[in-house]
Amino acid sequence: MTGRFVEVADGVHVLREPLLQVNVTLVVGDDAALLVDTLSTAGQARDLAAAARAVTPHPWIVVNTHHHFDHCFGNATLAADPPRPVYAHEVAAAALRERPDQLRRAAYEEVREERPALAAELADTVLLAPTHTVITETVLDVGGRRVLLRHPGHGHTDADLVVHVPDADVLVAGDLVEQSGPPAFEESYPLQWPDAVADLLRLTTPATVVVPGHGDPVDVEFVRAQHAQLVEQAWMIRAGHTGSAPPERVAAESPFGARPGLIAARRGYAELDGTP
Repeated sequence: MTGRFVEVADGVHVLREPLLQVNVTLVVGDDAALLVDTLSTAGQARDLAAAARAVTPHPWIVVNTHHHFDHCFGNATLAADPPRPVYAHEVAAAALRERPDQLRRAAYEEVREERPALAAELADTVLLAPTHTVITETVLDVGGRRVLLRHPGHGHTDADLVVHVPDADVLVAGDLVEQSGPPAFEESYPLQWPDAVADLLRLTTPATVVVPGHGDPVDVEFVRAQHAQLVEQAWMIRAGHTGSAPPERVAAESPFGARPGLIAARRGYAELDGTP
């Protein structure tokens, strides 16, 4: 079972999937709803649909915050029958449309050692590409509620979307903000990530509830603190590259720890060398 939705603001509910601590956000309007992210497998998505139906009978639109398996592999279960609109950044949509086998294989390899049962499910998951693409931003009407989809720039990936619900003062940040662990840098742009978080912070107020990709909802001060860490890391990467320091030396001082720091340093060095 994936769990249940908990209301974090007026008509905005968050479900945290227990296996990978992934958050799904449900925005409920007068006669429509919005689901942000769809989890990892058909089984998880079926449980997610049941949890959403316990909150609202309204038809939903789907948004993928990015193309990593734990945020979008449930699309086919939640949006194929009956067909529902699925929004994502154009790069994420292209990845799901053009490289489904590659995404499935990468997901399988990522989890097969620690979670073999999940890996087996991922290998057989049918992927559904988004039907609507976002370049910079798109505004949706969700049952009378204005919802903004915005690409704040390269960060966790080159295809991140944040979802802003201004009437509830909620911002869904996807994996641009993490609470249950350090940010994931495997496909990241660590030198640009601070600017992406600065961009999403401009959508917030002191009272905004921020829903991270994984873990508990956080306040704006948490996001500002993580932004400062990202700024520090980007500075260290630039300084290390300028001084021809090995990325391992940069990683040793990373505010996120040596292992995430090494991935970030290697990504940042590649970016500076023009070979991301």
